[in-house]
Amino acid sequence: MEKIEGYVDHIVYRNAENGYTVMVVSAQDGDVTCVGSLSYIGEGEKIEAEGTYLSHPMYGEQFKIETYALHAPEDEEAVERYLGSGAIKGVGTALAARIVRRFHGDTLRVIEEEPERLAEIKGISERKAREIAQQVYEKRDMREAMIFLQQFGITTALAVKIFEKYGRKLYEVIQKNPYQLADDITGVGFRIADEIAKRAGVSFDSEYRVKCGISYVLLQAGADGHIYLPKEVLLGRTAELLGVPLESIDEYLMDMAVERKIVVRQEQEQTRVYSASAYYIEMKTARMLCDLNLSGEVDEEIIRKKIAVIEKATNIFLDDMQKKAVIEAVRCGLLIITGGPGTGKTTTINTLIAYFESEGLRILLAAPTGRAAKRMTEATGFEAKTIHRLLEVSGLSEDGTVVAGFGRNEQNPLDADVIIIDEMSMVDAYLMGSLLSAISIGTRLIMVGDVNQLPSVGPGSILRDMIASGQIPVARLTRIFRQAQESDIVVNAHKINRGEEIVLDNKSRDFFFLKRQDANVIISVVIQLVRDKMPRYVDAQPYDIQVLTPMRKGLLGVERLNRILQEYLNPPGAGKAEYTQNDRLFREGDKVMQIKNNYQIEWEVRGRYGIPVEKGQGIFNGDIGIIRTINTSAERVTVEFDEQRMVEYPYSGLEELEHAYAVTIHKSQGSEYPAVVIPLLSGPKMLMTRNLLYTAVTRARKCVTLVGDEQTFEQMIANTIERRRYTTLAERIRELTELQKNELERNEAGPENV
Repeated sequence: MEKIEGYVDHIVYRNAENGYTVMVVSAQDGDVTCVGSLSYIGEGEKIEAEGTYLSHPMYGEQFKIETYALHAPEDEEAVERYLGSGAIKGVGTALAARIVRRFHGDTLRVIEEEPERLAEIKGISERKAREIAQQVYEKRDMREAMIFLQQFGITTALAVKIFEKYGRKLYEVIQKNPYQLADDITGVGFRIADEIAKRAGVSFDSEYRVKCGISYVLLQAGADGHIYLPKEVLLGRTAELLGVPLESIDEYLMDMAVERKIVVRQEQEQTRVYSASAYYIEMKTARMLCDLNLSGEVDEEIIRKKIAVIEKATNIFLDDMQKKAVIEAVRCGLLIITGGPGTGKTTTINTLIAYFESEGLRILLAAPTGRAAKRMTEATGFEAKTIHRLLEVSGLSEDGTVVAGFGRNEQNPLDADVIIIDEMSMVDAYLMGSLLSAISIGTRLIMVGDVNQLPSVGPGSILRDMIASGQIPVARLTRIFRQAQESDIVVNAHKINRGEEIVLDNKSRDFFFLKRQDANVIISVVIQLVRDKMPRYVDAQPYDIQVLTPMRKGLLGVERLNRILQEYLNPPGAGKAEYTQNDRLFREGDKVMQIKNNYQIEWEVRGRYGIPVEKGQGIFNGDIGIIRTINTSAERVTVEFDEQRMVEYPYSGLEELEHAYAVTIHKSQGSEYPAVVIPLLSGPKMLMTRNLLYTAVTRARKCVTLVGDEQTFEQMIANTIERRRYTTLAERIRELTELQKNELERNEAGPENV
């Protein structure tokens, strides 16, 4: 082992996730290029390191650091070098020299204890003096914090988040209740907090650990679509997670209810446990739906005459159910229009737009995803936005903290007379609550969707629960129109939904089944279809052909398929930059998907010469894009999403992206592709269901090709099992409707009869 001692002249590269650093150290014998994983380092720092010299084939001699220690600057030269290194914003080499000339060896003490004295130096105001002192404090505190947190196995990137959240209070948090991290810091879940707690010596059955475990189980339940869990299910899952007896968990439920972290309700001979946020968003949604659910008397004959005028003008004629839907939309404040592919939902929407425009009403259209909104715009000729953009998503609250916020809400509602939302099956509980908050009573809300598709990725079963409540008007479109009957995609989708047999003779023009039994052979066929055959057949690019698979893991799961498809659809090439992070290789030209809502990330649409012509905020779970550039020196990846929105991700932000050559069927909801390819072999019965297959088939516009086992296909059609979601929105709507009805009756009866 050899030793070096010197000052960090400049940092060439630093991985924010694991701390791997390439830097130049100014040592006594000259500059040395050093590499290694350091929990914290800054330019101007004095470092003492042990390690070995290595010869890199490209970069030459490097010193690989094995162990190191950082020291505060000791003499005047070291202090001047540190202050002038760029580590302290606003202090350059000249100003650093003036500071040290004024205070000599007492410089750091003056900065820390008497920062106002810096104002004695020309060019430093009292405000700037305080800012310099603050930075020195923070640099010192962060260095100490990073070294402290390293012993708990905390990554550098996470350590920075912890320090930014707590400052010097982090020592108390780590030593007393590390589980607080799971509540306060994005990216810290129960498992990370639990590992930190073990290293910190927190008791196995600590109150903090049990409460955090309960919250974690409810959070995971939300990820599975549930609004609540039956108490016995919650206790069982928590006991399994923590490895503690049931009785030691039960006693904390009431404490958490008093702390307003959970809500416990005894309903229908069942004790239900909700996270507080899930309970109140469901209650709020039910109340707002009831408030909007107004109806009045209308002259149906007049409405039918106006429909006839629209039909004559467009040469498109409605069936009886579509006309009824238009009449109900005029009569009611709320309306659900549901139907499968080819049943005329778009025609009905277009008629509604024409009708309400003729009445001089202001209409807004929206859908949950960018692709669905784009399709709605193309189908109607009327601008449609994503729900997030409609609500004017903002990543910042008034005090500047990062939150999921919307500019449109109760205080600033949408300016509209009629709002039409498509693809309602995708809307989860939280997005529905935000949407309803921005709608004034008296505004018509028309919700369109296919109730037979999979429910939303997020918690809740909004569309199904609203229909199941029996309190909201529903128009069901069931007739398949003649033009749609010419598509085997549409015909077979309805057969799948009805559980009927499908002929797989490949005589169709748009529905094919290629029978294969071996997973690797299936993948080989998928590659040929996506890369070579389908683009020409449907007049599209390989990027537009989407591979849909039922599962994430396994031989035909998303994770394996994406690794293989990347190799064949976007192979390495001269001039293609790459970056590897945690065994994931990102390459220019890769198809990627955003996997979490990011409300504060900025995007821009660029015109000629790359000049921004439009800017905005927010990229959301399920958005798909292409990696356009990887800038290794700036450590940034630029992704182009729908509508030419360009987003720059720092390397540390790539955890929000995954490859999307193949996506799960669930993630494809609300999207439509020129063609889909569905690899199919046996899988878990709870997963391989009829509505999963139905959803996959209905994602295709021009062609569906299934590759795999015919028996699995038939079993999925026969499998009507649906994973139950624990939700109570239907009950809440019925309860509140009954309360409103009783209150109305009391008011009509008069005080003397109450």
